[in-house]
Amino acid sequence: MRAPRVSAVSEALPGGRRGLRRSRLAWMLALALLLAAAPAGAQLRFSDRPEVFLNDHELTVQAVLLGAIPPAFYESLHSGVTTHIRFYVELWQYSRLWINQRLQARMVERQLSYNVVTKEYKVASTAGEQREPYVTKDLREAQRVASEIRGLKLGRFAALDPQELYYVRVRADVSLGGVNTFLTRMTGEAEETDWVRSTLLTVTRTQ
Repeated sequence: MRAPRVSAVSEALPGGRRGLRRSRLAWMLALALLLAAAPAGAQLRFSDRPEVFLNDHELTVQAVLLGAIPPAFYESLHSGVTTHIRFYVELWQYSRLWINQRLQARMVERQLSYNVVTKEYKVASTAGEQREPYVTKDLREAQRVASEIRGLKLGRFAALDPQELYYVRVRADVSLGGVNTFLTRMTGEAEETDWVRSTLLTVTRTQ
């Protein structure tokens, strides 16, 4: 008696499963290699909590970013690729019993470029603030100028309720060519900080 014929679908099944396993293993291996190629822990961070002041009836913020130009960026910077530094600053009203409310949001963007002819670094503000470009031959000085927020205005404090609590939070990202995505962060072409929050404030009590 002739043995029953195995269907083509049944014959293809084991090989298909092996192929699926292989593709999964290849994908996991590619992801592991990408993770291994990423920098071992981002160095970009704020030196401390953002500081909030009342200056000339204005609510102003001060913050200092550490590691604003990662060493991995130096080669690209010196070959002509512009480094973008962005600060995101928000004013929130704190609620004990309900959802916190965002009252104000600002984004400040600066660009750091290098002139290979004059060997000078230039820090230029491109969004969120008005300031003249700063030119220096010292990379450390250029990094200092690019990484500090001082006197950033978030509005007049007269508009705030003296009975309520408020806080400011800040975040920053640094990227080559202005591209900050999951892929560029994994390949070391961008870094970003977590949100950092100030202490709770009132109109009559700031830092």
